[in-house]
Amino acid sequence: MIEPGSRHGRQRLPGNPVAYPWTDLVGCAFVTGDPEMRPNRRDLGRVFNEVPELYDRVRPGYPDELFADLGAVTGMDERSSVLEVGCGTGQATRSLAALGCSVTALEPGPDLAALARQRIASFRNVEVETSTFEEWDNRGRHFDVLVAASSWHWVDPSTGWQRAHDMLHPGGWLALLGHVVVRRPEEPEVYAETADLHERFCPGNPAWGHPPLAEDVRGTDEGWGLVDDPGGLFGPTIVRWYPTVQWFDGDGFADLLRSQSPYRRLDRDVREPLLDAVAERIRTRMGDRASRRYLSVLRVGQRAQ
Repeated sequence: MIEPGSRHGRQRLPGNPVAYPWTDLVGCAFVTGDPEMRPNRRDLGRVFNEVPELYDRVRPGYPDELFADLGAVTGMDERSSVLEVGCGTGQATRSLAALGCSVTALEPGPDLAALARQRIASFRNVEVETSTFEEWDNRGRHFDVLVAASSWHWVDPSTGWQRAHDMLHPGGWLALLGHVVVRRPEEPEVYAETADLHERFCPGNPAWGHPPLAEDVRGTDEGWGLVDDPGGLFGPTIVRWYPTVQWFDGDGFADLLRSQSPYRRLDRDVREPLLDAVAERIRTRMGDRASRRYLSVLRVGQRAQ
């Protein structure tokens, strides 16, 4: 469904009209249409710095096919310069570096940035700087491609789109990567099995809701997803989807949720009993084996002149 009111349109997934707890078309873990309910971007974006090793261990990576397509669309090669916004622990950074291009990666969380430096230490074509995108001093540098992997929703839209445009060379590209959590109608899904637990421990939380069906998500293939629209700063988007899946036992799935912002926002004395109960439910009702299915997404648009 395309929601009117912007140049490309903004997608709204069918189902829960307020939010999905684990999904956004560009990787956001918390989405709501009510500005009064939106968390502070900077404060919430930094909660991942509390658990860098956990984040690195449980969060899904991106398929090699996505980076092959990114290279083919943008023409990235060993001569290209790439700015990565919000590199986290370097999951996408490693794949960008493997393409041979020069990568400058920004990460505001000092512990996440330190772990990213360890993870990409074998690459000489990558530099990690500890900074937000909004505050970073580019020292007059410009780039061929700007990449944000599951991070653009933490950037202030009032300045971020224009800054991205200005930091790119003419003809440069902006690429947003992310994951959408999806479900299959015939397959048991964790939230469906634990909705009562979520309501028991944290009633009325606007982040709770059922993931959409994969076929519904594939219909939302225009524009930049659920982030604010850039207007005329970038051309029409190229959108591609890649199905991926992770499998967890109960404890592993609870750890995955511990790495996500709706759960990091909860007080520990609420979060931990909830996640312990979720793990036990997976063990007793799902045979201690649960899937987390995604459609990974690549959205690419060229800088307008």
